[in-house]
Amino acid sequence: MQEIKYPEIKLHKGKALELSDFRDMDYYAVNQYELPIELMMENAGLHLASVVTSKTDLSKTIKIGVGNGNNGGGGLVAARRLASWGYKVYIDAFTEITRELPLLQLKRALKFGVSLENISNPDVWIDAYLGFSQRLPLKEALETRIIKANESDCLQISLDIPTGFLGDIKVKYFKADTILSLAAPKKITFNLPDKVELLVADLGIPHTVYKTFGVEILPFHTGRIIKIDRS
Repeated sequence: MQEIKYPEIKLHKGKALELSDFRDMDYYAVNQYELPIELMMENAGLHLASVVTSKTDLSKTIKIGVGNGNNGGGGLVAARRLASWGYKVYIDAFTEITRELPLLQLKRALKFGVSLENISNPDVWIDAYLGFSQRLPLKEALETRIIKANESDCLQISLDIPTGFLGDIKVKYFKADTILSLAAPKKITFNLPDKVELLVADLGIPHTVYKTFGVEILPFHTGRIIKIDRS
C-alpha cells in the first residue's frame, strides 16, 4: 500500500456548490451532453475503489453500504473493482435493490466474488447508502448502521455526501474520515470538522458545464482526484 499524494487546491466555501445547484448541473450534463448515468456511475465507482486501495491493503476486509439509488450503484461498482483486484469485499444493503442500474451493478459485483455476508467489524466501512438527494430523518435500519459504524474503529469513507449529513454536525450521520465528492465540492461539506479529508473525483462532465453554472473548474488534467484544502 502506498499513500497517494493527490493534486491539492485551496478552495473557499463560497466557490462550492449548493446541493440544489449540483442537482441542476448533473441533470443538465446528462441531458445536454448525453452522458449516460451508467458511465458516470462507473467513473464514481472506479475512483472510489482507487481511494480505498491508497489507504489499505489486500489483507483488510471492506464493507460497502449501499441503497437503491445511483450512489449505491457507484458503491457496487467500487465493490466489483476492488474484488477484481483481490480485496475481500462485503455488501451491506439497508434496503432491497430493485432499480435497474443498481440491480445490474449488484449482479455484476456478485459474479466478481463480492459477498452479501453480514460482517460486523470490517477494517474499512464505505458509505454509499444515500447520495446528494437524501432526505431526513433516516430510516431506523439505516440509522442503526450509522451508529454502529461510528462506534467502530474502522476507516470510514463516504461517497459524495455522508449519509445523514445535510450541514448539521449535531445530528446522527456517518462520520467519514475521507469524503469522495463527485464532480464538484458541495458547500455543506465545508461544515464538517477540519480533520475530514475532502476529495473530489472527475465524473467526465465537460468544463463548459462548469462554466454554465459558474462553478470552479478543478484541475482534473493534473489528476482525476483533487484534494480540497478548506483552511
